[in-house]
Formats: sequence, C-alpha cells, structure tokens
Amino acid sequence: MDFPDMIRLRQTFDRTMVTDIPGAVQAELKKLALGQRVRPGQRIALTGGSRGVANIALILKSAADYLKSLGARPFIFPAMGSHGGATAEGQTAMLAHYHVTEAFTDAPILSSMETVEISKTQDGVPVFIDKNAFEADGIIVVNRIKPHTKFKAPIESGLMKMMAIGMGKQKGAEYYHKAAIQYTFPKIIVDVGREVLKKVPILCGLGLVENGYDQTAAIAAVLPDELEKKEKELLILAKRMMPRLPFTEIDLLIIDEMGKDISGTGIDPNVTGRNRDILGVFPHPVNVRRLFVRDLTPFSGGNATGIGLADLTTKRLVDKIDRLSTYMNCITGISLEKAAIPMHFETDRECIQVALGSVGLIPPRKSRIVRIKNTLQLDEVEVSEIYGGEIPSRPDLEILEGPRPMSFDVRGNLIPLVVHGADRKGDN
Repeated sequence: MDFPDMIRLRQTFDRTMVTDIPGAVQAELKKLALGQRVRPGQRIALTGGSRGVANIALILKSAADYLKSLGARPFIFPAMGSHGGATAEGQTAMLAHYHVTEAFTDAPILSSMETVEISKTQDGVPVFIDKNAFEADGIIVVNRIKPHTKFKAPIESGLMKMMAIGMGKQKGAEYYHKAAIQYTFPKIIVDVGREVLKKVPILCGLGLVENGYDQTAAIAAVLPDELEKKEKELLILAKRMMPRLPFTEIDLLIIDEMGKDISGTGIDPNVTGRNRDILGVFPHPVNVRRLFVRDLTPFSGGNATGIGLADLTTKRLVDKIDRLSTYMNCITGISLEKAAIPMHFETDRECIQVALGSVGLIPPRKSRIVRIKNTLQLDEVEVSEIYGGEIPSRPDLEILEGPRPMSFDVRGNLIPLVVHGADRKGDN
C-alpha cells in the first residue's frame, strides 16, 4: 500500500500565561481576606488531585505558605476518587509523581481511603468526604477547570467535581458514577458539591485554567458562595483556550501515546470527538473515521483506560496493559466500554494499512491523516499532503517540514514524533 507523504505543522494557540505562580496564588488568596476567617493553629486541608496539572506542586506550596503566614497548619490530602489503585499508598505515590511531597511543599501529606458520610442530596444520594479533610478546620479546594470527557454542561470538570468525586474517595466516586446513570452526571456533581459547601467548612476554591501549551493561564480564588458561578465562567475560558486538532474531517488519526497522565480517558474525547459511554455521546465538530493509538505512556503503569476509544492498536501496547488497574478504573467510572481492547497488530505499518483500507473508496495516497504525539500536546503535528491546499489560508498554521514520506524503522514501526513546542508544566 502506498501511503501519503506527510507535512509537519506548528499550530499557534493563545499563549496567555501566569509567569509568577507564587505571587499569583498569594495575591488571589489575599483578596479573600482569609485572615479574618483563619485563626492561628487551625488545620487547613488542601486538595491534591491525580491529574498532571501544570505547576500543581508550586501552586499547593504557595497556598500552604500563605496559610502558614496566617498562623495556620496546612496539610495536603489526595482528592482523587479511586485513582492510585484506590490505596492510601498508591495515592501518595501519585502525588509524589507530580512533586507534591512534604519535602517540596513543606506541608504534611495525609493519605487515607477512609470517608465520612456528611449528608444526603434531595434525591437521597449519600455525600462522602475524606476523613482527614472532614476533621480539618477548613478546606481549600484546588483544581484545574476543564471540559469533562463524559458530558457537556455549565459545570464539568473542576472545583465542584473535586468536592464530589475527588474528596469522596473510592466510596464516593463509585457511588456517584452509578447514580449518574439515573440522575445524570451534571446533576450529581452539582447536587453533591452543593451539599459539601453547606456541610463542610470550605474556605475557598482555587480554580486553575491552562492554555493550549499545557501551561497555567489563569489562577482564581473564589469564596464558597461564588464558587459555582465562577467555575462556569472559568469553564468558558478553558474551552476557548484548549488545544485542538488542525482539521475536523480526518480519515485516520494516529496517536503516538495515550495514558492517564494525558487524560482521564487516556485519549481526550474533547480533542478527538470520539466517545463511547453508557451515558451517551456528546456533539463534536471533529469527525475521525479511524483512530490508531501506538503506545501507552510509562506513567500510566499499565492503566489503559480509554483504549476502547481506538479502532486499532499495537501488540506492544496491549502487552503493557495492567488489567487490574484498567478494570478497576473503568468499573468505578461505569465506563466498561473504555477497557475494550481493539484489533491489534505487531507493527504500526500493519495498523495503518488496515485503517486506510477501511475508510471507503478513498485511495490511500489521498487519505486525510493527522498524527499527534498525544491529545495534550497539539502544537506540533503531522498531516498528510492532501491538506496542503488549506494551510496557506490558515494564519494559525506554519509548515515546519515536508511533504516527506512516512518514516518507519526496520521493524515496520513509525519513528517517534518528537515535539519541540513550548516548555510544558514548567516548574515541577
């Protein structure tokens, strides 16, 4: 089969970025006059999530430093549902991967899977919270605001979700995902989040937004009574700033790597438009006919949640799958479809041949192929030469190289796509 030549492109996204992370965090917290609500000696909990949030260790350290300046005793607790293997040790290790350690933040890490039931929603859904957080004198909820991979709503992934699923640990996360089938995910997140705001001493939220280069673009501290409203505003900003594929009609999307450090679903549906879920799918402008994922990131530790979103993969990826962690994640999230292993072959060349042979009457040389490193890093990509005529009219696209033939090694696998984009997640 004769493959098309490829053009290497650079995409330009909004480069808005916070340059002084500690200064921005402390300035935002000072605006809220927390000194009037925090007394010396009080224990204040800070949430630590499981995602690779830009600058998260420095952000948590800066918040802890500010609390200490008020005389408080801050600590960090993992707020990540069932992630980290649903064990206290695993969740501590996950924080450490992002440099969220006591040594770096100068704040203790208190990790436990114990929860306390604090309330019920109007529908009778129990509300759980991490026991260490429950026993604190106050909590600051820290999280990135971004589009959710399961649904679209005014509130998606952010502070409200952190209060529900993150702070609810495995017990809460498992229950809420099941309840979402009956009540819908947006309703569960908002209802549970509101109960937490009523029953627990939430001092404030610290919402984070990232740009298309995976860098901190905005930091906003917000008091509890304004939290829901502010999160809606930040989600609009996050959607505007998120990276996108350069074209919407794609015969074959090649993704070099997937993983939990890339997206909660390994392959972000907000980028690919691909979603398989019991709750249904959401409308998306991108139409990908075939999706081929080549490998799994090392940090995933074998967790291949999201592999079911692909049509094709390699035997080397399948051999790396840890069924236990993948199944636990997908069962807890009521996303069994995302653990389904697709058709897989020994080499990339075989996968591409099968993909291009299954998109209709389009000659392979004229097929529309887009290749990306992962769904997080989209500033440098490769596209097939058929797109060449559209590039000159796009000021956001710059040709870096090509057209040139696809590059395979002696085993028939693609040469890895090296991205030379902007520095990412800089401080950690």
